[in-house]
Amino acid sequence: MITLNTLQPDRVRVVTFDCYGTLIDWETGIWNAFREAAAHDGVTLDREKLITAYHAIEPEVESEPFRPYRDVLTETARRVAARCGWTISTDLAAFLPASVVAWPPFADTNAALERLAGKHRLGILSNVDEDLLEQTRNGLSVDFDFWVTADRVESYKPDLAHFEAARPYVGDPAGWLHVAQSLFHDVAPANCVNVPVVWVNRKGEERPPDGPLPDREVRDLASLADWLTR
Repeated sequence: MITLNTLQPDRVRVVTFDCYGTLIDWETGIWNAFREAAAHDGVTLDREKLITAYHAIEPEVESEPFRPYRDVLTETARRVAARCGWTISTDLAAFLPASVVAWPPFADTNAALERLAGKHRLGILSNVDEDLLEQTRNGLSVDFDFWVTADRVESYKPDLAHFEAARPYVGDPAGWLHVAQSLFHDVAPANCVNVPVVWVNRKGEERPPDGPLPDREVRDLASLADWLTR
């Protein structure tokens, strides 16, 4: 665990989370969905190449004129497949939003959320549609106090709309902490709106020297819960 400034855990009252990549192991979910769909076409994909392509292409699709996340997933699937040498139709690419219900939580997610729920109000700020998030929340073991979805604000992070829409639910901003895996989607906009942010660095990545700066870095959600409930 790395401390980057003097953020104090006893001041935190509200914890918001990014969902996919932070609470949910979306890379595993995405890979399983692509692998199974491609197998029906007799196509073999490389996981590393596919996930790298996905991380590059989805933000491009989200930066285009707003469309529901279900459509973002479908278009991203079509473009990622093409980059990996597998040509599919838009209809077939709908396998990806259909798979969201099966994307698994990380192994430490539910235990960490249960520890935090006894002491903090919890929220989700996610680039997703409300109905897809509802499917995901069924696999999480706590009830969240509030959530802000992309279809509600018609915008995708790193746009600031999720954070601005969350303010009325948060109340006193002095006690607000955001937690996320993505420097691009979450840490950068949190910096812009002066919300303290914890970077969940499960992969042990290097912080870009000129990139967005988290207030704290943890290796997983168990470490986060240790710090906030000590």
